Amino acid sequence: MSVEQKGTGPSSQVDAATNQSGPGGDVSRETHDAFQGMDDDAGSPLANEMIETERQRKALESAHFPRPKQTRIFAVSNQKGGVGKTTTSVNVAAALAQRGANVLVIDADPQGNASTALGVDHREGTPSIYDVLLNDTPMAKVAKRSSEIPTLWCVPATIDLAGADIELVSVVRREFRLHDALMELMEGPGKNLDYIFIDCPPSLGLLTLNAMVVAQEILIPIQCEYYALEGLTQLIKTVEMVRKHLNKNLDLSTIVLTMYDGRTNLAREVAEEVRSHFAEQTLTQTVPRSVRVSEAPSFGRTVITHDPHSSGAVAYLSVAKEIAERGVAAEHNERDMA
Repeated sequence: MSVEQKGTGPSSQVDAATNQSGPGGDVSRETHDAFQGMDDDAGSPLANEMIETERQRKALESAHFPRPKQTRIFAVSNQKGGVGKTTTSVNVAAALAQRGANVLVIDADPQGNASTALGVDHREGTPSIYDVLLNDTPMAKVAKRSSEIPTLWCVPATIDLAGADIELVSVVRREFRLHDALMELMEGPGKNLDYIFIDCPPSLGLLTLNAMVVAQEILIPIQCEYYALEGLTQLIKTVEMVRKHLNKNLDLSTIVLTMYDGRTNLAREVAEEVRSHFAEQTLTQTVPRSVRVSEAPSFGRTVITHDPHSSGAVAYLSVAKEIAERGVAAEHNERDMA
């Protein structure tokens, strides 16, 4: 694995549908907007939503995504399954990498869904995070570069990881296996990484504990449905325990509201409840339900590259921008306090 510093990101993508020329060559400016002429008030709700999504995408294309001065390490965790944990991990990582940041995703979930979404081979026998944790294999030898975004890497997970929680019980420094491997990487070929996202399994076992010991920040995706807050109390207790005994610098910094449908009272009520308890941690941007987000992994891609014009891709790009800006703001606050 070799990490190179990149610039501010790739050139903005051009929407072919909004930049076509007619038989005469040049066309009037009015034809450059695919939605030109549609009245926001008179249009259908779907049309208005498409217009707003496209406007938001264009604004994000020209927006600045600040890069952190030091590597930010996130443990993406929620012991409740189906909340968009892996989806959030890979799409936020891809969005940041697409804007020029050097990003590593560590797939610590035996299901290997993050590896699938990033198009990384994780068949049985493939060198993986299991070998890093149990066989002391250097992480640089396991990490694979994304074929679509050159500043994005993934450490895959294979089915071997399913028994790792039990196998780690008798290992020396069992809670620090990932910490030691990651520190070695960051002292060598991974020294220029901007972000590291660890996709945790939906449990609070030793794999998740390893992630929390090495992470500086916890990112919690919360589904905007009835059971959203169930189990969150236990997760917070675990974070407090880790902070007290193993990693005093661990911070529950980010909560992302996923699968949000603003048309339902339930989604709005859940969002309000989360914000009332975690006002500072909850991001402004929510992530809507999106077919494009769900289908992207079947193509071995994130929605960021699968359909950058979709509402899900635009939402995750906005989430990534908010995470980047919050990190820089926190750095400034720490500097001022010092």
